[in-house]
Amino acid sequence: MKDPVTQKLNADNLILMALAEDITSEDVTTNAIIKTYVRGNVQLICKQDGIICGLEVFKRTFELLDPQTEVSFTVSDGDEVKKGQLLGEVTGDIRVLLSGERTALNFLQRMSGIATYTRRVADLLKDSKTRLLDTRKTTPNMRIFEKYAVKVGGGYNHRYNLSDGILLKDNHIGAAGSITAAVKMAKEYAPFVRKIEVEVENLDMCREAVEAGADIIMLDNMTPAEMKEAVKLIGGRALTECSGNVTGENIKDIIDTGVDYVSSGALTHSAPILDLSLKNLRPTEG
Repeated sequence: MKDPVTQKLNADNLILMALAEDITSEDVTTNAIIKTYVRGNVQLICKQDGIICGLEVFKRTFELLDPQTEVSFTVSDGDEVKKGQLLGEVTGDIRVLLSGERTALNFLQRMSGIATYTRRVADLLKDSKTRLLDTRKTTPNMRIFEKYAVKVGGGYNHRYNLSDGILLKDNHIGAAGSITAAVKMAKEYAPFVRKIEVEVENLDMCREAVEAGADIIMLDNMTPAEMKEAVKLIGGRALTECSGNVTGENIKDIIDTGVDYVSSGALTHSAPILDLSLKNLRPTEG
């Protein structure tokens, strides 16, 4: 598999789980009207302008039902697609085409929606030094697909999971007693190659994080004016990230604060799907 999601992160189990959710014992509708193998073909049609993403996951869904299924595309992940455009075709056992349709489209529509929304937000940052990051606010069991979609859309991935990096948030700081204590404990516990990020909510916390030796400082729910002051206070001694209710509608206000990164949970938790459909199913010879 060429796609990084299916090749490197072994998405087969997750796709199989999604198929099992939709087919607990059988596809009773399909089995009622088609008793034996009939070869057929169906077209993948775009119903809305956007960025396509998840084609290999879509393809793999049908292949896991039947390895003999043939899937071809006229586009690649990251391409702009238009309403009414033919994106590809699926050929094989009609029972497989019908049974796999919804699960395959669920993956493709969700991933394409995230890529589309991410591209729109990333375009607002293209003339600045600020990079767009996702978060861990992902759909359970969909993280590898959703974070891949963010990358296709032009964003960057924050830490993948809790094992991937140190991020001391408000409750960690509360448990440790202070930012200084939390950073000290993190440095003592973690390998020296791990960067330590600290979430701060005001300038006093920001100052303490800098003095404690944080590598990255997350400016959480600050106003643009406060963020600008915080970046000035940090003075390049740590990387800066802003977070908290960041959307495509307010991101322009953040650009001139000078932050290095802006993270947005909305990329994955609020992106609408891209409307796609499998249409024109017909039996074929052979």
